[in-house]
Amino acid sequence: MENKITVLVIDDEKSFTEEMTEMLTALGYKSFTANTARQGLNILKCQEIHLLILDIRLPGVNGLDVLKEVKGIYPKLEVIIVSAHGDMDCVIQALRLGAVDYLRKPCRHVDFQIAIERTQKFLQLHKKLMVMEEKNSLISKELGDKIERDFVGESLKIQEVLGLAMTAAEFPDTNVLITGESGTGKENIARIIHFSSKRKDHRFCAVNSSAITETLLESEFFGHKAGSFTGAIADKKGFFEVSDQGTLFLDEIADMPFNLQAKILRAIEEKKITRVGETEQISTDFRIIAATNHDIDQLVEEKKFRLDLVHRLNTLHIHIPPLRDRLEDIGPLLDHFVSEFSIRMNKPKLKIDKGLIPALKKYPFPGNVRELKNMTERAIILSKENLLSAADFPIKTNITTPLSKFQTMQEQEIQLLRQALKDHGFNQKAAAEALGITRDSLIRRMKKHNIRIRKED
Repeated sequence: MENKITVLVIDDEKSFTEEMTEMLTALGYKSFTANTARQGLNILKCQEIHLLILDIRLPGVNGLDVLKEVKGIYPKLEVIIVSAHGDMDCVIQALRLGAVDYLRKPCRHVDFQIAIERTQKFLQLHKKLMVMEEKNSLISKELGDKIERDFVGESLKIQEVLGLAMTAAEFPDTNVLITGESGTGKENIARIIHFSSKRKDHRFCAVNSSAITETLLESEFFGHKAGSFTGAIADKKGFFEVSDQGTLFLDEIADMPFNLQAKILRAIEEKKITRVGETEQISTDFRIIAATNHDIDQLVEEKKFRLDLVHRLNTLHIHIPPLRDRLEDIGPLLDHFVSEFSIRMNKPKLKIDKGLIPALKKYPFPGNVRELKNMTERAIILSKENLLSAADFPIKTNITTPLSKFQTMQEQEIQLLRQALKDHGFNQKAAAEALGITRDSLIRRMKKHNIRIRKED
């Protein structure tokens, strides 16, 4: 990997710093180590350090005080906190003080490797963003602010997802298909792939395939010439042309009309498009990342989706498991969201009741991570005390119709829709918020599955 960052490890355990030195050297990183805070601060004065790995408990000094001092002097220095004690109050405070990540000892080498590589990618991204902003690049600051810093989770399943995303980033011409239920973070993974790849300096164009009216789909994708149809008052570039040298993210690809799929396939194969109303072909170099929450194989069997298009889209397939299948991620996600929203809402002293996470683990989260995020934001807005408990979250742990692993994705979606509507008194807006989708998306899915608002449901 080019331009690798320099890492400083501050930890009072010599065996740990020696082990980290061996690992970092083997990975090709330049590293320094210190067993006291004073030694570490002296190294920072003399060396250009990009990433600090800091033990939260050091002899004679509080690691949080060291973190605060370091961020005050070196605000651009990224810090990963490590601790063998798992004190969540300290962890949350560390994140508030500017730490980028947290790992609990004992940590596997792969955990450090993923955290360090992720930090390096975003250091490179932020550096490039600053340069591109000065040059009035297509990548605006507003877009940069929308990029998630990381993909929170400790589970092996999420680490595997991140590993595949990093692999996809290394091959910028390879198309990727991301599957998973609504709210699992498919666009987040797509952004990580794009902004970690060689295409990162160009446009990431996100398109919701189900949100565009069928009459305008061809114009939106291929562009049009002025006067080619009523309302075409000027020449317009389509998504394929706008995404030249960048990434075209096709969300909800399974909702794309069948008659448009052949044209999409040809554009992907030839990397040439023709605007509506024109005959001249335009070359464009784009990468496709597609996403769906449907069973794409079943749609192919039902003749609703082209098999040849599937083959073009899923050169690399990344599946994001639902939150209910990786319960160990609920705690880190909750900590992350509480830290984010408590600062934004000026409630920095919020604590988490010890019974909250066990209660959340009993809830199936039909809306997945997005639902947990929405729940947390609402709970913090409405909280009157400095302690968040299960009573602040609209969860029901006595679900009588658990999802079966033998159900198809379509059967699961129907059951989730019915359950959400029932739980929220058949209020479509409330049910959609619980599922982490828009009301329009809920209505489309209800029509698709012929679900009607009837209390006997």
